[in-house]
Amino acid sequence: MAIVFERTKGLTTKETHYCPGCTHGVIHRLVAEVLEELDVLGDAIGVAPVGCSVLAYDYFNCDMHEASHGRAPAVATGIKRALNDKVVFTYQGDGDLASIGTAEIVHVAHRAEKITTIFVNNAIYGMTGGQMAPTTLIGQKATTAPLGRTVEHSGMPLKVSEMLATIDGAAFVERVSVHNPAAIRKAKKAIKAAFECQLRGDGFSIVEVLSTCPTNWGIAPVESLKWLEENMIPYYPLGNYRKPEEA
Repeated sequence: MAIVFERTKGLTTKETHYCPGCTHGVIHRLVAEVLEELDVLGDAIGVAPVGCSVLAYDYFNCDMHEASHGRAPAVATGIKRALNDKVVFTYQGDGDLASIGTAEIVHVAHRAEKITTIFVNNAIYGMTGGQMAPTTLIGQKATTAPLGRTVEHSGMPLKVSEMLATIDGAAFVERVSVHNPAAIRKAKKAIKAAFECQLRGDGFSIVEVLSTCPTNWGIAPVESLKWLEENMIPYYPLGNYRKPEEA
């Protein structure tokens, strides 16, 4: 009998710790499938910082390195410069990358470091209990913004992809989502293109993935997919923001 679907070799068999309805698992699989399809799984080194992705080393079936909160790009820079034949990537949430790690991600792009970042944006601090993040939407409630985020108090949510796309060293910047099957297919295509960018040596590449957090949003998993589509995508438009001319 022909095999039509099987577990990717890029993931371990470890049971996930993510909350029911969380789409981190979907994103993990996309990254793992891409590493396997590009035949670089044995040469891949991932960097997981603090946040919901802190245990990513349990799930990706490749070498993994832990980093302090927000410092994954700096750690990945050291790894790639020491082992420039390896495929190095960071897997970061918005509380990590867009807050305490903002300087690191900006300067790794500015230096055109040949690494790939998977940036998971669920508009809230997930692991630490639902505090407001730099990406939290206006009016969205959080434990540290029980009445909803306001422009007057916190400014507008940070658009990371648009910001990084202005930096010359950023060779590939794209924002995708995983709220339905069609979006998931497009997300995988973008993730593959980002890793191919690294393999060609074009410079820094990043894929921002809009994701759900049913637990901290306080809504059901299926409803969270609809909430993402109706609220996040209008403010965080999907699409490619920068790519090499030959890509």
